[in-house]
Amino acid sequence: MKKPSCPPTIPAMLLLLSLVLSGCATTDLGSHQANSPAQALSLAADEENRTLAQSYLLRTANRFEDQGNHADARTLLRDNQLVSLSPELKKQWQLLAMASAVALEDARWATDLAKQLEPEGFLAYPDELMGRAARLQSQTFALAGQPLDAAKSLILLGQLNSSIQPQPLHDQIWGYFKHLDSTELQAATKTATGFEIQGWLELATALQDRDASLDVQGRKVRQWQNNWPSHPAAQVPPTELRLLAELALTRPENIVLALPFDGRLASAGQAIRDGFLAAYYTDETVNRDQTDIRILDTSGRSFSEIYQELSGTQTDLVIGPLDKQALGELSRMNTLPIPVLGLNYLPEKSHIPDGLHQFGLSAEDEARQIAERLANQLIQHVLVLIPHGEWGDRVEDALLDRMAKLEVNALDIVRFMPDENLRSVTADLLGITTSRNRAIQVERTIGLDVEFEPRRRQDAEGIVMVASPTIARQLNPLFAFYYGGDLPVYSPSIIYEGTPNASRDRDLNQVNFTDIPWVLEPELALRNEASKHFSNTQGQLGRLFAMGADAWQISKRLPLLRQIEGASIDGLTGTLTMDPDGSIHRHQLWARFRNGEAVLTETPDTTEEKEGNTAP
Repeated sequence: MKKPSCPPTIPAMLLLLSLVLSGCATTDLGSHQANSPAQALSLAADEENRTLAQSYLLRTANRFEDQGNHADARTLLRDNQLVSLSPELKKQWQLLAMASAVALEDARWATDLAKQLEPEGFLAYPDELMGRAARLQSQTFALAGQPLDAAKSLILLGQLNSSIQPQPLHDQIWGYFKHLDSTELQAATKTATGFEIQGWLELATALQDRDASLDVQGRKVRQWQNNWPSHPAAQVPPTELRLLAELALTRPENIVLALPFDGRLASAGQAIRDGFLAAYYTDETVNRDQTDIRILDTSGRSFSEIYQELSGTQTDLVIGPLDKQALGELSRMNTLPIPVLGLNYLPEKSHIPDGLHQFGLSAEDEARQIAERLANQLIQHVLVLIPHGEWGDRVEDALLDRMAKLEVNALDIVRFMPDENLRSVTADLLGITTSRNRAIQVERTIGLDVEFEPRRRQDAEGIVMVASPTIARQLNPLFAFYYGGDLPVYSPSIIYEGTPNASRDRDLNQVNFTDIPWVLEPELALRNEASKHFSNTQGQLGRLFAMGADAWQISKRLPLLRQIEGASIDGLTGTLTMDPDGSIHRHQLWARFRNGEAVLTETPDTTEEKEGNTAP
C-alpha cells in the first residue's frame, strides 16, 4: 500500500495510520480539530468515504488521550462508526481502546476487549509499538480478571526483547501470578507449556498459603530458586519475594501501642488493644523473646509530646493515635524518626510526613466500593440517601467521585436528619411528591377533580441508602410503599449492627451491604477463640477488635505494603492495600439480608440483586 501524498501530522501512537489512505481526506477532516466527541462524530458521519471518516475519528480519539481526556476518547471509540474497520485501522482502534479502558479502569469495556485478544496478539504491531501494545494488552487482561493471560503477555515480551529491565517486568508478572487461586493454578499447570511459565506457576503454587509465616515464605522462595536456577525470576527475583525473605530479619521488635483508655474513645481504644494482643499471642511465628510490646494511655495528653518522649527510646514502631486531632499533631513534622501506624486518617490535602502510615475503618472506602458494585451490576442511574453532617459529607464526596469515574449517575441526592419525617424524605427521593404536585396543578388548571395514582420516577435503577439500622429499618419498607420496591438497595456497613437479629432486621430484607470479614465470614478461628475471653468481639466494638488484630498483621508487613505496588494483606477488616502516601485502604465483602439474616454473597447474582425489595 502506497503512502498518502498529503498525510496529516499524526502522534506516535497512530504510526500505523500513515499506512492508510488518509491522504484523500477532505480539507475539513484533514485540518479540523473537533472540540467534543459530538462534533467529531457529526463531521465523520457527513464524510462519504468511511475509511477517511474512521481515520479521522481515531486521530481525534488519540488527541483526546494525549490530553488526558480518556472519557471523550471512549465515547468516540465505542461509537458505531468504528464497528467495521479495516485490519490496519482495527489495530489502531484496539491500541487506543485498551489505553482508555485502562486509564478509566473500565472493567466492563476491558472484558469486552479481552474477548478479542490473545497473549501473543501484540506481535502484530511494528517494533516501535510492540512494547506498548504488550503492556496495554497485559493491563487490559488484568482489568478483565484474566491475570494468567496478562502474565503470559509480559513473559512473551521479555523473551522477545532482551533490553527490557528484568526487575520491573518480573514484579509485574508476579503481581499477576499471585492473584491466581488454587483452582486456576492447578488448571494452568496441567496445560502449561514452556520453561518460563512452568517455573512461574510452580513458584505461585509454592507461595499460595498466605497464612504461612514470613520465615516459611522466605524459605520457599529460596527452595524454588534452587530448583529453578536458570529461570529469569530466580536470577532476578520479584521485589516482593526478595522483601519477603528480608522482612523476617527486619520486623519491628519494640512496638508501642498508644491508645486512649479514658474518655469518649476509651471503649474503642480497649477493643483495638484487645484485638492487637489477641492476634499477637495467637501468632505462632512470633519470637516472643525478641518482641516487646509496650502499651501507653494517650488520654488527656498531647500526642506530639508522647511521640517526642518515645523518640529517645529504642522504639521501632508506634501504633496510634486513634484520635484524628491527635494524628494531626504529627502532620506538622516533615519526617517521623520512628515510623507510625496511625489508627485514623488525616483530612484531605493534609501534609503527610515521611514515616506516617494511616489505617482505619474508613467510610470513604465503603462508599467507593458501593460505586464499584453499582458499575459491576451495570447500574448507571441511582438515587442516594445520606444523613446530614461532616461524616455524611465525606461519604458523599467519595461516593460521587468514584461514581463519576465509573460513569454511574446520581439522579438525586437527599440529605436527611434522623428526626425528619422519613415518609416525606422517601416520597421526595422517589419523585412521589413531584408526581402529586403535578396532579394538583392539573386539577387547578382544569378546575376538576381527576383520578390520580402517584408514580415514582422511572429513570432510577437503584438506591444507595446510607443510614443506621434504626433509620434503615424504616426507610426500606417505605421504598416499597412508594412504588420503589423493585429497585435494588445498596448500603455501607453502618446499616448492620454486626450481630444477628432476624426479628428486627426483617425490615432490611433484600438490602445489599458491604462489611468486613470479621462480621460476615461464618468461621474465623481468631474470632471463635477471642469470643471466649473478651466481651468486645461483636457489634461495632467487634469491628474495632478486628482492626486491632489487623494492626498487628500490618506491623509485620509495612515495608512490603509500602514498596510493592499492589501488595495486599487478607485481613479481618478486608483485603488491605496501601497508597503511595502510606494510607491503607480496605476492600470488604458483600452480603444481603434474607429473612432478617445477613447472608454472604461472595459471587453476586446480578439478576437477584436487581430484583430489589418487593416484600418489606
